[in-house]
Amino acid sequence: MNVLAERLQQIVSEILPLPAAGRTAARHRRLFEVAREDLTLAKLAEAHWDAIAILAEAGRKPVPNSLYAVWASEIPGRALQLSPEADGYTISGQKAFCSGVGLVDRALMTTGGTDPLLLDLDLRANSDRWDADLTTWQVDAFRDTQTGGLTLNAATLSADSIIGKPGWYIKRPGFWHGACGPAACWAGGVAGLLDAAMANKRDDPHTLAHLGAMYADVWALQSLLTQAAHEMDGEPNDISAAQIRALALRHTVEQLATDVLRRFARAYGPQPLAMNQPIARRYAEADLYLRQAHGERDLHALAQLIR
Repeated sequence: MNVLAERLQQIVSEILPLPAAGRTAARHRRLFEVAREDLTLAKLAEAHWDAIAILAEAGRKPVPNSLYAVWASEIPGRALQLSPEADGYTISGQKAFCSGVGLVDRALMTTGGTDPLLLDLDLRANSDRWDADLTTWQVDAFRDTQTGGLTLNAATLSADSIIGKPGWYIKRPGFWHGACGPAACWAGGVAGLLDAAMANKRDDPHTLAHLGAMYADVWALQSLLTQAAHEMDGEPNDISAAQIRALALRHTVEQLATDVLRRFARAYGPQPLAMNQPIARRYAEADLYLRQAHGERDLHALAQLIR
């Protein structure tokens, strides 16, 4: 077992509070802390903990000693093909942006289409029925997450592998509660850049002004995550409030985190981004991770919800 896999197993052995169940602030804080340690770890751990929360919302328990992924990215017009069999189902087709290929044991996977189904796929039991193409991932950032495309070739599913009714995955409050998890990781990721800035000895007025602004940004990020958590715990079943909150939080976190990236580069120039591998990797991964925010599309959706 390599260092990443060993540390990941240590982290996901922790039982995180479920979202909107009374201790969401502690959940957000732990996601923030893991991302502050390492963004690759956080990306994989967040997906596992999200899967555990999804299963709990469906009234299910995870398979013991299994590392989970959530693969819900869709290829437009190319839904997975689910076929009934005597003792369950088979699934065929392609999925994109599958993180943890070869690392995770199971994946909660959407089928695509108008009302997608959510499936619990045992990857180990189907190791001869799927192929991964990691060459689709062309950048060094998050390379260790082993992200790529997956082709399923009649992978087998038991009769109880379908979780919820058609569309349940995206029509539940937990979908939006869970959407706040990556935002906590975005925040923790740029907090790691603040740590690097604090350790830097440059003390000219312009650098220190950027340092002060970055500190304020990270303080605001932590405050936002705590406030969102308290609201989630106060109204766990209000899906409209959950969607508005998640969209507003993700936008604001993305903006503040982007400000940290901008100020770090302006304050310290190209040297740490070109000649310090841990800092360069963190900066690139934070920037790429933030692209999970859907920008103006989410802001348009938010405006429609609040009018």
